Amino acid sequence: MSFDQVDYLCHMFLKKLVIPIACLFIIGCEESSLYQKVVFFPEQAWSYSNRPVFNFNISDTSAKYRVFFVFRHTDAYEYNNIWIQLASHLPGDTTSRSDRFNIPLANEKQWLGTGMDDIYDHRVLLYPQPIQFKKAGNYSVECKQDMRIDPLNHVMNVGLRLEKVN
Repeated sequence: MSFDQVDYLCHMFLKKLVIPIACLFIIGCEESSLYQKVVFFPEQAWSYSNRPVFNFNISDTSAKYRVFFVFRHTDAYEYNNIWIQLASHLPGDTTSRSDRFNIPLANEKQWLGTGMDDIYDHRVLLYPQPIQFKKAGNYSVECKQDMRIDPLNHVMNVGLRLEKVN
């Protein structure tokens, strides 16, 4: 076999097999849709009166979603957990649903989140099973800290994240 024939066969192999497989791989690895918003506390203190609101739109009511609480604090944060309360407002409803969560942030030895220097990030799954929104439309979730301290110091930001389950 000559060099030109080998070159031609390699070119055809790439053109007929590798490129289509690569395209299918790229299409198949589409990232799940998600929503994330984070609210920063410039003074690194989260007061009772500061209740971040997260607004998002759900158009696909057949999909299921994972809901995460996002939390960033410094190493000086004095507690191994945080209590939060979420008030969810559904499209077209005047009432809200309230859920209270005790979120562990540390064990006896160390912080559970990822850390760099003296800053720690946590992304905590709030509901063990993915949830399905029954109505399409705009949702609103109000988040308040429910600890016994006001303000709660050494808190840098909080947020809400939704990931679509494929």
